[in-house]
Amino acid sequence: MVRPDASAEGQRHGAAFSLIELLVVIAVIAILASLLMPALGRAQSMGRSAACLSNLRQVGVAWHLYLGDHNERFPDRRDLKRDLIGGYQPWSTWPKSDPRAGWSAVVLGSLLASKPVWQCPGVTAGPIARLDQVRQWGGTDTNRSAEVTYWMWRFDRIDDPVPADNFWGRTVEESLAGWRTSGNPLVVPGCGLSEVELVVDPYFPATIPAIPEPVRGRAAHPGFRNRLQMDGHADRVRDRRLR
Repeated sequence: MVRPDASAEGQRHGAAFSLIELLVVIAVIAILASLLMPALGRAQSMGRSAACLSNLRQVGVAWHLYLGDHNERFPDRRDLKRDLIGGYQPWSTWPKSDPRAGWSAVVLGSLLASKPVWQCPGVTAGPIARLDQVRQWGGTDTNRSAEVTYWMWRFDRIDDPVPADNFWGRTVEESLAGWRTSGNPLVVPGCGLSEVELVVDPYFPATIPAIPEPVRGRAAHPGFRNRLQMDGHADRVRDRRLR
């Protein structure tokens, strides 16, 4: 009877993993994954923020071109605030106005035709993605219109006459002058165009008790928000009211 080669059998057993070794390897992989996941999440968040800032800069260029062609005067399209899909829908809690900017995609349609530019990546991937208060169609045909997930607070009401802190139909200089004297708590004394927000991504401050708990303190980007200022520059600002 031929016996198996003992040295070969020993090599086979030496090359195999024991159950304990497999468990150790799995544990190490799990630890590494737990360490890498937060870093990966932060990298994804920063990527969405960078894409959002790029969108806002493109919107800023389109507004610059529009104003240059219209004697530096903003449009008065309160009719679009009423007539777009869903109409004018101020929140009963906060905000008690409607800052959604679907109307802007209509006005700037010939200057900014790219639909993705109107969507903040942080909204589509974040905790506020399904809220009706953050999105509006920029037109009456959902198959052809851009879905807009940015806000424009200075065009958030349809009152007549136009409130002092709204810019409907006003020139840039008239808008700034009205903003300075509006009494809005966000007004910075002696503010210039670089300190007035024109377009922002959605956010729900934790300091507003009326905001429902599931979204209170939530924003498109955790802990901060992106914004386009009246002078055309876009930046990222840390906001302690957000988490």
